[in-house]
Amino acid sequence: MIRQAKGRTPRRPHKKPSSTQKDPVGVYCRVRPLGAEDEECCIEVISSSTIQLHAPEGFKTNRNGEYKETQYSFKKVFGVSISQMELFEHVAKPLVDDLIHGKNGLLFTYGVTGSGKTFTMTGSPGQGGLLPRSLDMLFNSIGPYHAKRYVLKTDDKNGIEVQNEVDALLERQKRENMSFPKPSSSRQKLDPEIADMIKSEEAYQTDGLDEDSSYSVFVSYIEIYNNYIYDLLEENQEDAIKPKPPQSKLLREDQNHNMYVAGCMEVEVKSAEEAFQVFWRGQKKRKVANTRLNRESSRSHSVLIVKLAQAPLDADGDNILQDKNQVTVSQLCLVDLAGSERTGRTGAEGTRIREAGNINQSLLNLRTCIEILRENQMCGTNRMVPYRDSKVTHLFKNYFDGEGKVKMVVCVNPKADEYEETLLVMRFAEMTQEVEVARPVDRPICGFTPGRRQRNQAFKEELSRKLDERGGPIDRDMHSVINHLVHSLPSLPSCELTDPHDDLTLPRLIEALQNRHRIRQLMMDEYNNAANRMKSMLQEVESIQISKDDLIHEQNGKLVDKDKIIQNNKAEIERLEKKTRMQDHKIDILQKTTKIYEDDKRSMKYELETRDQRLQREQTDKRRMEQRMHGVVTDTQHKWEKECDRRVNAMQLDMQNKLWVKDEKLKQLKAIVTESKTPGRPDPPPRQTQPQRPFREDRLPAKRSASPSPVPTVTPVRPLHRRSRSAGGEKWVDHKPLSSLDLGTVLQPVIPNAIQVSTPSEKALSKCDRYVLTHQEVASDGEIQTKLIKGEVMKTRGGGQAVQFTDIETLKQELTTVPRRKRKSSEGASASGDGTDGAWTDVETRCSVAVEMRAGSNMGPGFEHHGITKRRKP
Repeated sequence: MIRQAKGRTPRRPHKKPSSTQKDPVGVYCRVRPLGAEDEECCIEVISSSTIQLHAPEGFKTNRNGEYKETQYSFKKVFGVSISQMELFEHVAKPLVDDLIHGKNGLLFTYGVTGSGKTFTMTGSPGQGGLLPRSLDMLFNSIGPYHAKRYVLKTDDKNGIEVQNEVDALLERQKRENMSFPKPSSSRQKLDPEIADMIKSEEAYQTDGLDEDSSYSVFVSYIEIYNNYIYDLLEENQEDAIKPKPPQSKLLREDQNHNMYVAGCMEVEVKSAEEAFQVFWRGQKKRKVANTRLNRESSRSHSVLIVKLAQAPLDADGDNILQDKNQVTVSQLCLVDLAGSERTGRTGAEGTRIREAGNINQSLLNLRTCIEILRENQMCGTNRMVPYRDSKVTHLFKNYFDGEGKVKMVVCVNPKADEYEETLLVMRFAEMTQEVEVARPVDRPICGFTPGRRQRNQAFKEELSRKLDERGGPIDRDMHSVINHLVHSLPSLPSCELTDPHDDLTLPRLIEALQNRHRIRQLMMDEYNNAANRMKSMLQEVESIQISKDDLIHEQNGKLVDKDKIIQNNKAEIERLEKKTRMQDHKIDILQKTTKIYEDDKRSMKYELETRDQRLQREQTDKRRMEQRMHGVVTDTQHKWEKECDRRVNAMQLDMQNKLWVKDEKLKQLKAIVTESKTPGRPDPPPRQTQPQRPFREDRLPAKRSASPSPVPTVTPVRPLHRRSRSAGGEKWVDHKPLSSLDLGTVLQPVIPNAIQVSTPSEKALSKCDRYVLTHQEVASDGEIQTKLIKGEVMKTRGGGQAVQFTDIETLKQELTTVPRRKRKSSEGASASGDGTDGAWTDVETRCSVAVEMRAGSNMGPGFEHHGITKRRKP
């Protein structure tokens, strides 16, 4: 025997959202006033949409110990001075408008325990909250268009059934005779705790109501306690001996895949007072407890479901259309969530700890669902949203899937003790604002002509008026006409016979009757004539009516022809519309293709511009590199040229020194030989030996920098004898730069027979024998001292003029208050040293600079200085 494999139940396809347009979840913030005993506030309202949280004193949020201030934005922020009416106008009024126009809505309050959620939702006498104001606005809008009780009634599958007025009347009588509680009337005395919730001047009413429909309102009130659903309106049979615990309800899914509470009692109400009375009856059964933070802390989530059934009228506008598929059902859920709390702060024990754990767990599930919805929408993921983990999220999953608007009022307490929990609430609210919900679409309406109710009412009024005009006055006229005709006949004479032989009474009676008969006959003739005239008139009217019927028939035939033409035109219009849609589709395809090409064009243009910029940058970098390399090559070449010149000059100087040494030796040898050949001549006195000039290679090499220093071109001076001073006197070149200052000293250098110049020239040097340079500088003690640097002008081998400096004269002015500078030990040591060695060293150090000028050069000795060694005569 082959067993057939069991087939798996196919997965139901995901319900597509009803609209492609989406709106973010509307999140509002309401700040509760600070209590009298509280001093520190951690919340500041910055603007109508932004609040700022200040860390309380002693609370540090950063590791470095700094206080951190955070700002959060909402759709609107309501401060402590906001009224209940202003809050309702911004938050709940749009949801009531959508409810009347057939759209669903969800409004819930969220916050920590003791933040004012229940006050915001319910309110107090004289300060009605969102819930009573929503009910008042709903009944103010649909008041004149209420359907009779039990004409529309709910079934057990979240639907609406339609009954005729007879069945509705029977059911009303049946329910009145049964033991069910009678519905409250608005004229009954209300509970003083809920009386005068709303003032008459604060009443609202919606616009754009469909007057061709009848409305019925159904209210159900449930609570979610420890993740179980209980009906607060359910009437339990009270048993004092053995009371029964309330039975929890289950969540079901109707044929439209909407979630509902199975077996929940839905009460039809006809006024706002009756609806609020029903709500207050359930509110007294809600689970509340006294904690350390709140005297009446809600231990469950309460949900008031307001269901509005809208049934259209028939074509006559008199009765409700007996078709339940045409009934539009919308609902508004007002949710008061229990506040999150920490058991350490509330001091909960036993059952209260379990309640707090279930409350926090359900709020955590709500936060998880919001996070996953946000992640799926922002990141494009398809993670499953865990609605079934909690009854709260499972009940309202349809709203987040696009079955209505969702709004949340975040209630916060500005106390400093609530800072940490308020911070978590703010983060959840900020995340919730990023979730988008599909916008609900308008429900389709039936195809009846609008304005049926008004036309029916006007017809009834006109009919009653016509009946009053025709019916009553006709009967009264008939009686008056008959009385007039009776009184217009001749009166009958007396018919009493007093004598058997009376011949006068009977003839008078016969004559009177004959007159009456004649008058009657005349009246009958007139009546027949009037009837004939009336008959002819009726025949004429009938003929006219027949002709009109013929005309109507003819016009109907023409209308049929017109209908055919219209049908043909409609077919042609449909064909053209189909063609238009096809063309629009092609246009869309071409636009998309064009857009793709334009995007490619823009991207290629952008890439081309990027490459051009990169090429320009590369070319600029290349030119810059070429210039840099050219400069480096030029600098390197210049450095190597200077280095070569320096080496050549060094070799030339070395060779000249060697040649000078050899010349000196030869001269000494020649002198010795010449002296030895001359007999009888006394020996010359021994010449004082002068210190030998140290050679270049014997000196310590000086430290050179990394880059070669330029070496001036050295031109050796010819060993010529100095010009005789007796032949006409010496001429001086007095070189005084323009920057020299007149110090006003008594001692002034006076040089006779001198040529004064600011810049030495070849012409001036060629005419003179001596050269003196006036130089001013700042001494170590801060005073200005004047130095006269003197030298001899000598001709060079190149045909120019050279200055060989010989000594320096110093003129210094000192004040008596300035102490003299002590002589350094190094100067004293050098003074006490060998005088012979320091003589040539000091002169060489001070006067080892020569100025060379070539023939035809415009440069003076102040521009080109060459450091060469002073040559000594043998």
